[in-house]
Amino acid sequence: MASAKSPKQEPEERLIDPYQHLRISLNPDGTLTRSEFPRAPSTSQDEFAQGEPHVSKDVTLNAGNKTWMRIFRPTKLPSNDKNIAKLPIILYFHPGAFILHNADTMLFHESCGRYSSEVPSIVISVDYRLAPENRLPAAYEDAKEALFWIKKQAMDPNGDQWLRDYADFSRCHIMGCDCGANIAYRTGLAAMELNLEPVKIVALILNQPIFGGMESTKSERRLVNDDMIPKSAIELVWELTLPVGSNRDHEYSNPMLEKTYQKNIRLLPRTLIRGFSGDAIYDRQMEFMKMLMQNGVQITAHFGEIGFHLADVFDAKRHLALIKYLKDFI
Repeated sequence: MASAKSPKQEPEERLIDPYQHLRISLNPDGTLTRSEFPRAPSTSQDEFAQGEPHVSKDVTLNAGNKTWMRIFRPTKLPSNDKNIAKLPIILYFHPGAFILHNADTMLFHESCGRYSSEVPSIVISVDYRLAPENRLPAAYEDAKEALFWIKKQAMDPNGDQWLRDYADFSRCHIMGCDCGANIAYRTGLAAMELNLEPVKIVALILNQPIFGGMESTKSERRLVNDDMIPKSAIELVWELTLPVGSNRDHEYSNPMLEKTYQKNIRLLPRTLIRGFSGDAIYDRQMEFMKMLMQNGVQITAHFGEIGFHLADVFDAKRHLALIKYLKDFI
């Protein structure tokens, strides 16, 4: 008689210092000291980009908040009957767990450049405020401000020349990776009740969105000591990011407990969601996707690949796969 299989034991959590893992230290005044990551300048002038597939420039979003955006456009522009074809807009929010990185961080600068030249598209990458110096909803507010900035350019005959000459304001996509996908989702919800005409939000692109909750999921328990985002780091990020006194079941973290924009979920445009089975947040992403589908959102999902959190940032093959998904979707 065959013996019954014993249940697979979940790994025991190791002691991992989340500050060391994230390469940050907390100062007495509540600010962070962050490790420096390579950063990239914008091309500023077209002639600086000889032979390059894209060019970029920086514009101020809110001087008082020290927020800005980096705009990318391809150097080879598609044409139609001898006229330059208008390009879709991608409003982009970079990864970094709400506490790290900028729009000019080298990795994300290069990614946005490829999205611009390969899709092709006008990419507007937002340098939003970081926590804990500016806890949520600061990043969400910056995102909405970016939407209104795009609207202003569409309505102003003297608006930004790149957008005026090359952008199709009727095809605006909101995209993010990691925490940026969380921001993109919240921005999409908010946009459903904003007057953005003539700008039209036609799609959301959520690449490995970060969500949380007080009750651990199977993937979080299985990957409790994950090399990318171990449990201790996930918990610290939410502690530093959410409003003071909140727990991980706050609506900013847990979309299954959505409150502020609950009625807007069913109004969301078509949405692309990507995830990897080796991501500790995988189960939350799957649960989130099912919730959107139950609310009638048209979903394009790519969850079949083996990988880890931010796999396409560090793995060229997966990055190329993402670009293909974007081209097909947009």
